[in-house]
Amino acid sequence: MTKRLAIVTGAAGDIGGAIAQRLQADHDAVVIADLDLAAAEAVARDLGTDCIAVELDVTDPESCARLARVVHALGRPVTLVNNAGAAVAPSLQSTRIEAWQADRALNLDAAYYVFAALVDQMKEGGGSVVNVASVNGMAVYGHPAYSAAKAGMIHLTRLIAVEYGAFGIRANTVAPGTVRTRAWEKRAADNPKVFDEAAAHYPLGRIVRPEDVAEAVGFLASPMAGAITGVTLPVDCGLTAGTPALARTFSQSQDY
Repeated sequence: MTKRLAIVTGAAGDIGGAIAQRLQADHDAVVIADLDLAAAEAVARDLGTDCIAVELDVTDPESCARLARVVHALGRPVTLVNNAGAAVAPSLQSTRIEAWQADRALNLDAAYYVFAALVDQMKEGGGSVVNVASVNGMAVYGHPAYSAAKAGMIHLTRLIAVEYGAFGIRANTVAPGTVRTRAWEKRAADNPKVFDEAAAHYPLGRIVRPEDVAEAVGFLASPMAGAITGVTLPVDCGLTAGTPALARTFSQSQDY
């Protein structure tokens, strides 16, 4: 029987690694795709023999085409998780053209490139695409170029869901809030209280764990979500539902 594969981009990072580990339960093998091959290989070794490390530059269509060839030799892709992403410019006033283009390339163009490279294989038997966006694609929380790209990713997901549903392909987005990852190291070094300050804005009083994102991805990729496509699922400890401090100010009630 052909192996059922999951492909996770940016899988050497904290969120990507957690997603890969979660998807092991539902797939015969997981492709750990990352620009940093050594880091991808380390993740694959940690997770076990059913994980295959592949070097991938998600911003390069030819690199994505090479990934597709590797995947074709390994089995049938049933789950694609476009997780690779990062933010550069913190504000619109500080954004330069190069930073805008870099954020767009990594957080929007890349999801299209990887999907386009693999979609013909997925059309053969259907499958699930899960794009990892951000609450930044839903409201303003800083990093404008990244945010605009993630908003584009959310709409790209809808486009895939509508056009490729006839082939049995579902497409959904998860939109994490603040997640404590290595990407936050510089901000945490500059402000050791940054995570406590962020948590104060969340109704659950905490920020998101990589495992929280991974569980949401696992659900959307599974048969349990077989009738769900084209949606964006915030994984944000309630941030997009509302902010307790604002509710307290507006209502003048200490119940919030």
